[in-house]
Amino acid sequence: MTGVRGGALPLIFVAGFAALIAGFLVALQGPSVLPLRIGSNAPELHLARLSGEKLSMADLRGRVVFVNFWGTWCAPCRTEAPSLERMYRKLKPEGFEILAVSIDAPGARDEVVAFRDEFELSFPILLDPGKEVYRAYQATGVPETFMLDRDGRLVERLIGPRDWDQPRYQEAVRRLLTANGPAQSPAGVSGDG
Repeated sequence: MTGVRGGALPLIFVAGFAALIAGFLVALQGPSVLPLRIGSNAPELHLARLSGEKLSMADLRGRVVFVNFWGTWCAPCRTEAPSLERMYRKLKPEGFEILAVSIDAPGARDEVVAFRDEFELSFPILLDPGKEVYRAYQATGVPETFMLDRDGRLVERLIGPRDWDQPRYQEAVRRLLTANGPAQSPAGVSGDG
């Protein structure tokens, strides 16, 4: 009789069963998300501002954008807020925008407003209490900043707090601002109105 000898047949069944289980587990995980890499298009966002108005990335095409994830409870976020505001005021007229995305819990709007008022922040503050956009950007903590070029592509990812007054950050933004010609200034984007 020709065929499989001894214990080989049960091993084939075990291997086949293991492959079947592995495939089932992969299917349960749902669609895979591609890693966000330098040069990738930034994930779209549609978030409410403090005023309740919605803001999306499409509203910002033609501008260099920082998407900065933060929380009112985050001590390093408090440390970097003043220099982030100074950088914004300095570079905004040239076509620079900051979207400060709060990942505070639902119902923390009053704390977010108090934070904005304490640091006299003038850039748009967006609310992401369910952390959908935070997950889409594959952020790993706060503060975390994603630098996007005028076409909405990721140029740099900065994890942790920064002293935005350092010339290297402003020079990097200016290089992006001059890379593709003059800035477009979409109406109604800046501030928390």
